[in-house]
Amino acid sequence: MSIILRVPATASAPELLLRPWRDDDQDALIVAHQDPVLRSRTRFPVRTTADARRFVDEVREDWQAGVRFAFAVCEPNPQGGDRLVANVVLKNVAPGRPDAEVGYWTAAPARGRGVAGRAVDAVSRWAFTHFAGLARLDLLHQIDNPASCRVAEKAGFGFVEVLPARPPFPRDGHRHVRHAAAVG
Repeated sequence: MSIILRVPATASAPELLLRPWRDDDQDALIVAHQDPVLRSRTRFPVRTTADARRFVDEVREDWQAGVRFAFAVCEPNPQGGDRLVANVVLKNVAPGRPDAEVGYWTAAPARGRGVAGRAVDAVSRWAFTHFAGLARLDLLHQIDNPASCRVAEKAGFGFVEVLPARPPFPRDGHRHVRHAAAVG
């Protein structure tokens, strides 16, 4: 399955292209993971070429299995190619299951520009229209990450509850929810 989602440019933000990860994304993935903030928030930081290759291979296998859909979020370059700015993933998808989860990370140079909210919204809309019976998406993050609260709000996810810390997450977290009925 090769899904490409486009988020139109706005007066203050460029177009976004969301597509499956490719082998030629590996260098950009390693660069993005050099950011200490990103490394502190992810369970599996990508530090080496082998890590990057494993990441791309695993997300490709997940797409083929139809259980997890990770999108490379890019800003297209008018001269050709694109620049990696984020990752959005739809996970815990199963036939007949009414809920799934959305996760994401944003590369340091793209933070604070609305990339994550726009990309999470696009993947959420795609999920609700693509998976019959999907009624709810959860977005989870650690309590010490207020930027993720803002992303959730911008993407139409309302705050629902505080979740207690449990391994592998060392801090309490927030659960935000978006329902299929909220898709307009």
